[in-house]
Amino acid sequence: MIVTLIIVCEVGFWVLLAAGLAFRYLLKMPRTGMTLLLCEPLLEVVLLVVTALDLKDGAEPSWKHGLAALYIGYTVGHGHRTVKWLDGHAAHRLAGAERPAGPPRYGMARARHEGKVWLGTVTAAAVATALLQLAIWYVDDPGSTGSLESWRYVAWRAAGIHGLIALTYAIWPKKAPAGPAQEQPARTLTKR
Repeated sequence: MIVTLIIVCEVGFWVLLAAGLAFRYLLKMPRTGMTLLLCEPLLEVVLLVVTALDLKDGAEPSWKHGLAALYIGYTVGHGHRTVKWLDGHAAHRLAGAERPAGPPRYGMARARHEGKVWLGTVTAAAVATALLQLAIWYVDDPGSTGSLESWRYVAWRAAGIHGLIALTYAIWPKKAPAGPAQEQPARTLTKR
């Protein structure tokens, strides 16, 4: 049931996002669109409540409960950025706004951008860890919470791998290609 609810929440996220953007830009109803976009966090609240009720009813803590915590953490860490990115593109395509600026492609500006995205992953891991710890305390049975404990390591391993990838942008920043003004002038042969 928990896995089905995670899938329903993910589908619901995209349906609410599409409906919110459609109301906002196609139907010219920005308040209704904003209301739909603001309803998205309710999906995670429903998932959190159902997961807690499932554990309260005596369900054995399993990978499903850990996955629910990671899903909620990911949504907290990266959901706002995703919505903002899609809103900018919808405004450009549907309402004639300027094309949103993409992330920097080169140098330390790109490294800073990747660092900010990584901080979203750290936030996701921290939220998931807090939810998992609360679930462990809630169940209060050290013999049956091993699955929940292992998900904490999964969350921080993902944050660590993402951090290493983000760090490579700072250690080996990609250089911008030489533009016309930066190219060396071609040597010309002159006849004497």
